[in-house]
Amino acid sequence: MWHYFPGQYMPSYQVNRALTQAHYGGGEFAEILEVASEIDPLDRESFNRAWVKMGDKVYDKAEAYAQANQRVSARRTYLRAFNYLRTAEFFMTLHDERKIPYYLKCRDAFIKAIDLFDERPITVDIPFEGSILPAYLFKPVGVANPPVVVMFGGLDSLAEELYFGIAQHLNERGIAMMAVDGPGQGAALRLNHIHTRYDYNVAGTAVLDYIIENLGEHVDTARVGVGAVSMGGYMAARCAAFEPRFKVCMIFGAVWSYYDIWKNRPDNHPLAEIVQHIVGADNMTEARERLKYFTLEGVAEKIQCPTYILHGEDDRQNFVENAYKVNDALTCEHVMEIVPKEESGSAHCSVDDFTKTFNMYDWIEKKIKS
Repeated sequence: MWHYFPGQYMPSYQVNRALTQAHYGGGEFAEILEVASEIDPLDRESFNRAWVKMGDKVYDKAEAYAQANQRVSARRTYLRAFNYLRTAEFFMTLHDERKIPYYLKCRDAFIKAIDLFDERPITVDIPFEGSILPAYLFKPVGVANPPVVVMFGGLDSLAEELYFGIAQHLNERGIAMMAVDGPGQGAALRLNHIHTRYDYNVAGTAVLDYIIENLGEHVDTARVGVGAVSMGGYMAARCAAFEPRFKVCMIFGAVWSYYDIWKNRPDNHPLAEIVQHIVGADNMTEARERLKYFTLEGVAEKIQCPTYILHGEDDRQNFVENAYKVNDALTCEHVMEIVPKEESGSAHCSVDDFTKTFNMYDWIEKKIKS
């Protein structure tokens, strides 16, 4: 992966991510590089401040376009504003008074953008244990009764960000995508205070039941797959293992044991506070204890549906060994694709080159439509 900040992985990773998402409407190269030029990689606040500055600026432009009824310009500009503000919010600490207001602002930008789509995504609230899991159904244009993939993000990510790349690639192949804020993610965590859980299949089944019971006029409820990205590699596999009605499973970044990933990381790791937040722990010792249950040992072999694993060999967050362990445990029809470390797209979840995901989407299309 190219490092904008030499030797500084995490801020460089976020710059790569934004540049890749720009191809899908999530940014503008010049704006992203302007932000990067204002970041001191050793100063977390400078990272937040630079992304907020650009996000606010672009949001104001979107508002002006909307006021002038310039719908296309407003839509594209709201999408960029969402992604810049999302990037800033992700690294704000839980004690930062800006965190929730900027989360609400970035979500507002996304909702204003999709209100201007030619094929407006369907927003739904999925009942879940006395609360709700917010979700968006992105449908392919001109396709009646398409198959659908239930898609979760990773860690505390937002359902909205799954639009930049994943939704578009599935839609282009005639497949709808249900992007869900699952337990420990997006509004489910930030607004509804639903923490993540090792038995993520409970949420997966709740989403599947909702689709079958309520969305039959929009999608083919007999052809529903499940997928997820990053930490979601664990979630998707767990859902597929305990919910045989899923027709295909997409593991975009494998996780064998989330405890193994975190057991040797320092308590001051940039993502440590987020991990504590998603599991509802007060410290990393407690968080690590809860993460011991997040394992596919004794689980992966229960998956019955066709499964695709895509993993970068240069993944520095979930090392490639995770993919090999999952692959070795699977007994279902499956494919594992490893992007070589010498190539772009070999970083965590291929954020530095989404073209390396094409084989995965083509395979998912073939299997879910068969």
